[in-house]
Amino acid sequence: MHSLVQPHAWVALKLPSGNNRVLQVTPNTTISLGKYGSFPSNLIIHRPFHLTYELQDKRPGENFNRLRIVPASELYSDILSSGSISSLEGATPITNEGEDAENAPPTGIEYSLVDPESGAVVARTDRAELDASARQTLSTEEIEALKKDGTDAGRDLIAKLMLSHTAIDQKTEYSLAKYKLLKTKKYIRRFCVLPMDIPMLTHWQLEAKDASKILDMREEMLGLLGCWANVHFGGEDRCENEGAEGVDNSEQNNLERTSGRWLVVDDTGGLLVAAMAERMGVLYPPENGPVEGDKGSTSPSAPRKEVSNRPKVTSETGGEQDGPKPDATSQIQDTTESKSSFQVTRRASHGDSKLRLDDLKVPYKHSNTLTVVHANQQPNLAFLRDYGFDTTNPTQAPDHPLASHLMTISWLQLVEPMLDPTYNSEMPNISPEVLRSWKANRRGTYHRKRRRWAKIQHIVDVTRKGEFSGLVVASTMDPISIMRYVVPLLAGGAPIAIYSQSIEPLTALVDCYSIARRAAWVSNPPEEVAGKTLEELEHWAGNEEFPLNPSLVLGASLQTSRVRKWQVLPGRTHPMMTGRGGAEGYIFTAWRVKPAEGKVEARGKARTKKRKVEETMKE
Repeated sequence: MHSLVQPHAWVALKLPSGNNRVLQVTPNTTISLGKYGSFPSNLIIHRPFHLTYELQDKRPGENFNRLRIVPASELYSDILSSGSISSLEGATPITNEGEDAENAPPTGIEYSLVDPESGAVVARTDRAELDASARQTLSTEEIEALKKDGTDAGRDLIAKLMLSHTAIDQKTEYSLAKYKLLKTKKYIRRFCVLPMDIPMLTHWQLEAKDASKILDMREEMLGLLGCWANVHFGGEDRCENEGAEGVDNSEQNNLERTSGRWLVVDDTGGLLVAAMAERMGVLYPPENGPVEGDKGSTSPSAPRKEVSNRPKVTSETGGEQDGPKPDATSQIQDTTESKSSFQVTRRASHGDSKLRLDDLKVPYKHSNTLTVVHANQQPNLAFLRDYGFDTTNPTQAPDHPLASHLMTISWLQLVEPMLDPTYNSEMPNISPEVLRSWKANRRGTYHRKRRRWAKIQHIVDVTRKGEFSGLVVASTMDPISIMRYVVPLLAGGAPIAIYSQSIEPLTALVDCYSIARRAAWVSNPPEEVAGKTLEELEHWAGNEEFPLNPSLVLGASLQTSRVRKWQVLPGRTHPMMTGRGGAEGYIFTAWRVKPAEGKVEARGKARTKKRKVEETMKE
């Protein structure tokens, strides 16, 4: 996770009202916060996250608002001051001595609200209910004029509202703090810059956007999927310098020893893939991205070089400080080093003395990778664009970690690869002499198709050989049909975690791997499996009685979890009534096992409990 705000990055601005405004920080633009004001985007670029800024008044001759970093002592001044003063006993109102005390409402007297027609008592209270609008001497027109003036970041307006309240001395300490907090949230011109990480993206999508796009998946469900699937950093790639033309026996042995390869079925728009990539350390691009003008940084969300002559930000002490200026030389060196890691073999030139990349050299790693299985022609991983990676962009920058750690494969390529036209049609190897006779557009099309064919060949061959470290699913498809094809691809002991909005599909899946099904399979196996080997049993299509092979998975269970906010008050402790609804969400967990070949028998002398009791009685 980056510690500084990068150009073209997505961030969340937390407003005083508690709402979050998600936007992309584009250099040389103006960011508008509605009634709170606006400021140049360059003022927060290359600044740390979690800082609270305050919009200052426009200076003469300037058409933008400067920002002031609010120190922590000012943010928590009320808490620090209240901690030094002893709290008052009970809820006794704060009253003044002398003449003001006579105007205060007496305590201990019950006030009743009586219906004038029926004479029935509607409500009772032990203190006077004060009308806030009647106690506020400032009119609506005066408040609107002060809001338009907007001096001192809204603090002047808050102070005048409190001074103009005639019943401010009759409020309790709690009521006074609540009144000040409400006015501060309404009029103060402050905001906090938060990173667009996975919890923030999930919260924003659930609360402000369409929750159905992510299958109503909450943050705790994402955490459970990552924990039960044991998603973590899988280690460095030990096969980086090996050849990529086909997968031979030695490479297959390396795949069996390589950990950190997860199989994913994601119908949440890329949210599940992003959460797993964050756990594996391959989600965020390098903090020192390519400089502007670099041909490698063609992605629209790629970081750019910061422009010069940007406005200044006022520090805590009131002085002005220039933003940190990135060293262009160091950025170029970092870009060169990052590109050197993607250096591949060169193919023969066309006679124009230019070095060109080998078309058959694939950029994918062999460990710490994600393989996404999708049902469409292109995978729906739209949320990865918020982190600088676009699967639909053919000119995606190769320095992003997902460019070499994320592979996509369709169900057709996984189940019946020979029916896929791209995989089945091999690109011919054209000699350099013939290539030189072609036009530039035709040569470019040939090399592009050849590179695409080599990538698909590599992904399909490696995926079908299996030995994955785990399986994570969040899809609307039938989980039984998914497990029929992906379970044979898992290594022994690989964890399985499947998310579903409703419980019924997962209940049917648990029944397929229940103890009763497994016992029936062992005692009376179906006629179709007679004489089949273990490898053939793993790919068995199933029947009506046994939809899946119950001997391939153990420990099938079903669970759910939901974090609820509670109101904790004496005699009034209960969950918050304003919590969002939506689907509950359930998770299926299990482990992949390799059935033992042959009959398993127990050996040894068993000593029963009855024999032990007899020996004790003889003694």
